[in-house]
Amino acid sequence: MAKIHVLSEHLTNMIAAGEVVERPAGIVKECVENSIDAGATVIEVEVYQGGIERIVITDDGCGMDHEDAHLAFMRHATSKMHSEEELFNIQTMGFRGEALPSIASVTQVELQTSNGEEGTLLRYNYGSLDVDESCNCPRGTKLDVSGLFVKTPARFKHLKSISYEFSVIADLMNKMALSHPQIRFQLSHDGRVVFQTSGNGNIQEILYQMYGKEVAQNAIPFEGNNEDFHIHGYAIQPKINRATKYFMFLTLNTRLIRSVAIQKAILDAYSDYMPPNRFPIVVLQMDSDTQLVDVNVHPNKWEVRLSKQGEMLDLIKTTIQDALNASLKTVAVSKPEKKSVAFEQPEIQYSYPVKQEPKKNKSIEQSFKNYNPVVIKEKKEQIQIYEEKPAPEIKIQEEPISYPIPKEDKNDKGPEFFLHLQVLAQLHDSYILCSNEEGLVIVDQHAAQERYHYEQLNEKLLVQCTNKQPLMVPIQLDVSSNVLAQYMTINEKTAFFGIEFEPFGTDQLILREIPLWFHDVDQKQFLQDLLDYFVENQDVDMAKLRKHMIATMACHSSIRFNRPLSMQEMEQVILDLQKCKQPYHCPHGRPTVIVMSDGELRKEFERG
Repeated sequence: MAKIHVLSEHLTNMIAAGEVVERPAGIVKECVENSIDAGATVIEVEVYQGGIERIVITDDGCGMDHEDAHLAFMRHATSKMHSEEELFNIQTMGFRGEALPSIASVTQVELQTSNGEEGTLLRYNYGSLDVDESCNCPRGTKLDVSGLFVKTPARFKHLKSISYEFSVIADLMNKMALSHPQIRFQLSHDGRVVFQTSGNGNIQEILYQMYGKEVAQNAIPFEGNNEDFHIHGYAIQPKINRATKYFMFLTLNTRLIRSVAIQKAILDAYSDYMPPNRFPIVVLQMDSDTQLVDVNVHPNKWEVRLSKQGEMLDLIKTTIQDALNASLKTVAVSKPEKKSVAFEQPEIQYSYPVKQEPKKNKSIEQSFKNYNPVVIKEKKEQIQIYEEKPAPEIKIQEEPISYPIPKEDKNDKGPEFFLHLQVLAQLHDSYILCSNEEGLVIVDQHAAQERYHYEQLNEKLLVQCTNKQPLMVPIQLDVSSNVLAQYMTINEKTAFFGIEFEPFGTDQLILREIPLWFHDVDQKQFLQDLLDYFVENQDVDMAKLRKHMIATMACHSSIRFNRPLSMQEMEQVILDLQKCKQPYHCPHGRPTVIVMSDGELRKEFERG
């Protein structure tokens, strides 16, 4: 008897669903792409319980007749490709014909569609067609999907919280809006509209909704061409930056893509203007001959293979670099009597809901029940904290420079090393030069202060913070919809440290009081970094969060490079190191001090 057999159509659809439908956002992506291919100008997405319970997608596209509606649920049935040649010249969002049959195999699906002449209603129950009848409905398609993975519990258990699943959908819809600004999108969650665009083609308007007025007004338009590629979009002024790289939105022939190589080209363009370990906000739209692009390399079509990629990367780097350079030069050539600005453009007028101050008597839920959250970004890479550049390497011909390693003599262990230092001078407003019996000691003033502040804050934040200071003017933060959707979850983690956020309007969180330890720091930037960290690290444990917060606070509140210090200030830095339990490295692992021994100096000066 043969061991090999052909799988049933239903089972193959379920297997395909494992690639196409990993989570509710996968359903939204596939169905919205179908709506785009259908020529829709309006696409509405209704999500219930993060999409786990139900998703409804409605469009005003071309719709389908009865026959096409049936064929759409057959695997590998598609209207978007007819020949082998077209596989390498794909001009649509979808092309495989796997989305609907895969979705229908693991959910309950109701399809209403009309081509303007006849309407069709189909209901599938986990792969089984239960209803097939005519109906009256407007031209377009409405897809109602519910009960995701109910009959496949092995996949259901991998879904995360409602707020997280919705945040992924919100992120996707924001990217869809940026890549197709000519389409009017609307996203609602549990009956409340949380994001909508006008469909007028204005990307700056969408940026305004996502990140606020400052980002929209500091968006520098750019455009570039070569023989094979055309790129255009917006690069946000470097002074507005983020702690992660996931604010770089990429589309190729209007298809959303991910590309490490393209991200690097953007970072290279910003390298002269961006602080270390900070990342820009960029909307990059790329157009090319479809025959240069292979989109059939990833199940969800997020990754593509691009011919002549090197030429594309060079074009991206030079175009964005030139746009930034031209914008930043405006400041230098401004006349003294005129106010200098990094990027100047007319005031942008938008007609989105006006925020109102909530009444103090109501609870948070009551006060904000009529407000709508907004927008997001992606996860999956570890956040990087802002650090100053490490001390420049001092090259010695025969022996490497050594860090002060504690010796057996108890007087030289740990902080005791710093008891015997004599401060001499400051080098380049960045390094404190000292001497001891060994020779020349060089202290990185920023790293040293980071270590001291880190240990001081670490002691304070070991216990729950109860002492807070009310603010006369609350701190306001422009945030994305996934952050708004998860603000209570974030508060569960940050309340221990005395930080609790409240939603404000459709795109902001506010902080009405701050803990007493929260001082000597750019508070708004620190809080923005903290929220970025939550987006990038969904499974945050207390120890990891505490370390991140303390390290960031220590960095922000420490003496910077290129700051002149008096002799008293330099001596205080050394005294602070004496108080540290581990004074030899900053919280990020960089050395606070290096030593050039007397013997090494003698060799360099050829004194034997």
